[in-house]
Amino acid sequence: MHIRGAHALVCGAGGFIGGHLVNKLFDEGAATVRAVDVKPRDQWYQENPNAENLVLDLQEKEACLEAAEGIDAVFQLAADMGGMGFIENNKALCMLSVLTNTHMLLAAREHGVQRFFYSSSACVYNGDKQTNPNVVALKEEDAYPALPEDGYGWEKLFSERMCRHFLEDYGMETRVARFHNVYGPLGTWMGGREKAPAAICRKVLEAKISGKHEIEIWGDGHQTRSFMYIDDCTRGVVDIYHSDITEPINLGSSELVTINQLVDVAEDLAGVKLKRNYNLSAPKGVNGRNSDNTKILQYLGWEPSIKLRDGLARTMAWIEQQMLTGVTTTR
Repeated sequence: MHIRGAHALVCGAGGFIGGHLVNKLFDEGAATVRAVDVKPRDQWYQENPNAENLVLDLQEKEACLEAAEGIDAVFQLAADMGGMGFIENNKALCMLSVLTNTHMLLAAREHGVQRFFYSSSACVYNGDKQTNPNVVALKEEDAYPALPEDGYGWEKLFSERMCRHFLEDYGMETRVARFHNVYGPLGTWMGGREKAPAAICRKVLEAKISGKHEIEIWGDGHQTRSFMYIDDCTRGVVDIYHSDITEPINLGSSELVTINQLVDVAEDLAGVKLKRNYNLSAPKGVNGRNSDNTKILQYLGWEPSIKLRDGLARTMAWIEQQMLTGVTTTR
C-alpha cells in the first residue's frame, strides 16, 4: 500500500522521530496525517499545522480506537524511552509501553487498517554479542537466542513478536524496523532522556561557552556505536513501509565510531579541545553495537546518505541556537 493518498496515523508524533515523520508523510503525498501524543501540545518537539494534532494516552485501548478510526496506515512510534541513563533506570516504565503496542494493534485490526509500521530498536539484540568494542555488526538473526537490553529491549522484542503474530493469525500487514541510535535537530538534548550525540554536543558547547574546558564522558570512551541522522531514518521508514519485508529489519548507519571519536568530531566542530573526565560508574550500555545493513541494501538499496560529521554539525548548530536563545526546558 502506497502512502500517497492514504490517511496516516503517527503515534508518538510529539516526539523527536515522530515529529519529523509527520512532515515526511506529507512530503510523500499522504492525504491526511493524524498526529497523536500523550504530551500536552506545547511540549511537542514540533507540530505540523496541516496535521490533525491530538493529545491521547495510547496506553488506553479506547484512546487507540479513537486514534485508528478512518486510518489506512499506522506508524507506531509511541513509547516511554530515552538515552542509556533513562532506560537503565526506568525499566518498568519502558516495559509498560507494551500496552500501547498491544492496544494499537487491536485497534488497527478492529478498524481494518491496511498496514501497521512498528519502530523497534537495536536494544533487542543479544547482549552477549555486544561485549567487545571491536564489534561484528549485528545481523537481524542475532536477536535470538533472546538476551535483549533489560526492560526496554525485552518490551521491543515482545512487541515485534506481536506484530509477527498479527500478520500470521489475522493477516494484518505489519512492518518492523530496528532503529539504531537516531539523532538530529529538534530532539532531546538535555534533561536525562537525550542520546549520546545530543549529550556530547551539549557538553562540548557548555564547556566552550563557560570557558571551563572539561567534559564528563560516561564509561571509558571506548564503547562503539553507529548513529543515523533523522532524515535518513524517515526515508528508511517510508521505504520499509512500502516494501514487502515482513520480518524485522535493521535501520541504521554502519559507520562505527567510539564515543571518544564522537567527542573528537564535536570538539573539532566547536573549535575547542577539552580535558576528558571518564565516569566509569555512569550508565554506558553495551560495549559495542553496529548495524549490519546487508539485508536492507539487498531488499531496498537503502543506505544512509548523511555522514556523521555532517549530521553532527547540523545538530550542534541547532543545540547552540537553543542554548543561546535561553531555552532551559526539555521536552
